Amino acid sequence: MMENEVQETVSQKNSGMGLWERYLSLWVALAMITGVLLSQVLPAIPEFLSQFEYYNVSIPTAILIWLMIFPMMLKIDFSSIVNATKKPKGLILTTTINWLIKPFTMFAISAFFFLVVFKPFLGPELAREYIAGAVLLGAAPCTAMVFVWSELTKGDPAYTLLQVSINDIIVLFLYAPIVAFLLGVGNVSVPMGTLFLSIFVFIVIPLALGIIVRKYVVKQKGTDYFEKDFIDKFDGTTRIGLLLTLIIIFSFQGNQILNNPLHILLIAIPLIIQNLVVFFLGYGGAKACKLPFSIAAPAAMVGTSNFFELAVAVSIALFGLNSGATLATVVGVLIEVPTMLLLVRFANKTQHWFDGYEY
Repeated sequence: MMENEVQETVSQKNSGMGLWERYLSLWVALAMITGVLLSQVLPAIPEFLSQFEYYNVSIPTAILIWLMIFPMMLKIDFSSIVNATKKPKGLILTTTINWLIKPFTMFAISAFFFLVVFKPFLGPELAREYIAGAVLLGAAPCTAMVFVWSELTKGDPAYTLLQVSINDIIVLFLYAPIVAFLLGVGNVSVPMGTLFLSIFVFIVIPLALGIIVRKYVVKQKGTDYFEKDFIDKFDGTTRIGLLLTLIIIFSFQGNQILNNPLHILLIAIPLIIQNLVVFFLGYGGAKACKLPFSIAAPAAMVGTSNFFELAVAVSIALFGLNSGATLATVVGVLIEVPTMLLLVRFANKTQHWFDGYEY
């Protein structure tokens, strides 16, 4: 967040939120370290939590993602969603980048680094596995976490929901064919149970709860109270949910991260470059389309961020838990949050680029 925004938040609400947001990157790093340490010092905790899975979806993680998403879902009403459908430029931009560009740039960038640049460090078989994991990430645009990035850039929540929903529908039909084409694997099998359950858990349930609570509170105390007082009660829950989610994820993956320190770096480099390429394509495209910042920033974030729950689940199903492909998807989780926070900061600092644009 920009410094003046943080100061404004502090002065208006007289809380520690400004300091919290200013050093969010630090808290995220500490959450990751805490998760890895937890996997080593108290392995019984992640082992216990890992038992609560259904179709490869972690129930504890799902609950925390609800905690992140619910405050944003409270801000959405159906009239705003209907209005968003009448403004197709942002949807066309996001869809084009996610499905006609992103999977193929991921394949090209990862193949170049793993087969050429890092050839002295990797055997051909392992290099192909890392490429496979990268492609599984690149072909899966984000579902849940993008709501966090939209919130941090003060994005239009209704439009963000619409963008994510359109991508989820497309995932059902294009994810497996694109992965099969890029990897040359004809028998790619997407765990449809995981896919459908993730969409239901991470979008349908929190959206339904948000609509129910919104209608109830507005009916009881009015719209003015809801918008000026009730929503403020949830300040900070998105950030807390994010940090607790990271602790759980990295407690699950701690051993893989510690056992492959050099390869973590080798995998991270092309993934970070891919994220930057996709973000600036989306952000620059939004500028060229003269989209307002509240739509431009989330439009760029949707493609940049990844549906890592799906990518990890598919990788485990296809290549196994201890494969190079699965490690690559885990590294995707490792680098995504810090990278996205930097891009959020960049977007907030360049918000003036979109001054005067209306939609």
